[in-house]
Order: sequence, then structure tokens, then C-alpha cells
Amino acid sequence: MKLELDDLDRRILRALQADAGQTNHQLAEAVHASPPTCLRRVKRLTEAGVIARQVALLDPEKLSSALTAIVEITLDRQGEEEQQAFETSVRDEPAVQQCYRVSPGPDFVLVVLVADMPAYHALAHRLFASQKNVRNVRSYFSILRSKFETAVPIPPASDQ
Repeated sequence: MKLELDDLDRRILRALQADAGQTNHQLAEAVHASPPTCLRRVKRLTEAGVIARQVALLDPEKLSSALTAIVEITLDRQGEEEQQAFETSVRDEPAVQQCYRVSPGPDFVLVVLVADMPAYHALAHRLFASQKNVRNVRSYFSILRSKFETAVPIPPASDQ
């Protein structure tokens, strides 16, 4: 069941996406609500799964992870079991930031963050070359990140 969001819910979600580290009082002030109301709304949105988790966004270049690769993976066999096996193999790899099943084209697109080219080579050997079901790997290396956002667009209220 889809949770109905009102204007206050939307303001809260936008404010939290901009800065989830603010206190409840700061959030309430920013969205023009009382602190108890704001706290109840955030709790409801969290329990409903709209707010999946709160995290800190780190600058990868300040932590020696300066190479981003977008990697296309094509499997030899594309059955559900084989796709799940591949997803399992990359799930526990910290360098794999994102993994998408896609169609058409390759079977998966990964976003990978590593320190440098030798680190990428080691990762590619460990995750791709050693797997018998990986048929093709195509990697693109970022030379400039001109945009990076984590905020999910929040649709306006529907007129009913």
C-alpha cells in the first residue's frame, strides 16, 4: 500500500534529504511545524519505509578513493539463478557502490569506486575474470564528476 504524503511530509523529506543531521527542533523550524508533530511524522515516514536510512555522505577523494568506473557486465547465462548469483558476488564488495540489472544491452551496470587503476585491476580480476558466467566486461572511467546527487525527486501533491 502506497503511503499518502501531504505537503508537510514532502517538506520534511526535502529537508532531511538536504541535511539529515539536523536536530528535530531545527527540522521543525525549517518545515514550519511543531517539534512533536515533526517527530511523529518522521517516525511514521521511517516506519512506512519512505525513509529507508540516514547516512553520512563522504568525499571519496579525501579518503583515497579517486577512481570511479562504470562497468557493464554481460553474463553467459541470464537465468534468474545466475543473475542472483552475480548480485550475491558483488553485494559484499565495498568498492561496488551500485549494482543495477538493466535491459536492453548488458545484464548489469555497476558503479565502482577504487583508489587507482591497480586497485581496479585487482577488483576486476577478483569479481569478473574469476567468474565462469561473466562473458563480457566493459569499463568506463570517470575523468570528471560534474554532478552527484542522492536526493530522490519528491513529486508534488496530486490534485484530487
